Amino acid sequence: LECYMVELYLDTVTDLLLQKEQRKNPHHLDIKEDINCTMYVQNATRHPIFTAEDAKKIFDIGLNNRKTFATEMNDNSSRSHLVFSILIECTNKQTSQRTTGKMSFVDLAGSERATKAGTSAERLKEGRAINKSLSALGDVISILSSNTKAHVPYRNNKLTMLMKESIGGTAKTLMFVNISPADYNMEETVTTLVYGSRAKMITNDVHKNVESKLAARMNDTFKKMQVQLDLALGALQENNIPIPTGLQVEKVPEISVEESKEEKVEDITQMPEFKNNQAADAISVAPSENGQQLIMNI
Repeated sequence: LECYMVELYLDTVTDLLLQKEQRKNPHHLDIKEDINCTMYVQNATRHPIFTAEDAKKIFDIGLNNRKTFATEMNDNSSRSHLVFSILIECTNKQTSQRTTGKMSFVDLAGSERATKAGTSAERLKEGRAINKSLSALGDVISILSSNTKAHVPYRNNKLTMLMKESIGGTAKTLMFVNISPADYNMEETVTTLVYGSRAKMITNDVHKNVESKLAARMNDTFKKMQVQLDLALGALQENNIPIPTGLQVEKVPEISVEESKEEKVEDITQMPEFKNNQAADAISVAPSENGQQLIMNI
């Protein structure tokens, strides 16, 4: 078991589990999708956990680093959306089948009106970012709850990308909404209840994520290749070396179990885009048993 904790503040993903020294110069975090269509936050700090108490301690650390501020409606108003994810992976020792899962706890910052909250300047900018992301999430929930085959705009906002697995796909979703008993906030209460009722109408095909021994081994290889490729591209950028067109890929495509692992590996150094390019001196590609392997020579 592993966990990570991030927040979305002003449309920027921030790692909440960094040490104090690391927060001065944090890594850039990107939202990626792996070969199993699982969303993850690249470069986010992951901590192994063994008990519920471990998870609670890590959660408390991240919560203390979250951005909050007092407004006229809330003494401790959240100024960001928070995502705490627990990654679960177990392997059957007899069959070598691997089962994976992900449990995400998402605390959404509430939408607010500047006139009621009494916000201005930086707080006003935060409120706009919060409302914009919640609006995008509402659009996604509306389409998912309609049970149509319409395109789901997950990529319209970083919040919907982070929550893609929590509200769609094979997820089972539970949503708790907070409302105010005061008639002064009746309009916001009604809007929140409508929001929650739409989420309740989402129906997903919930099933186990199980891989065979061969598929698990091949997917592990692809993950390692993707990491090596990311490092290679990063090194090229740091040294101001043009990136060959053939290397500009988002992710390594998944190979099905039926495909032969002995299939001939294509040498990317023979691509037209790669020849006569100074990047050819920076990277060499060596075939291995399970696929290509990037070796940095910089």
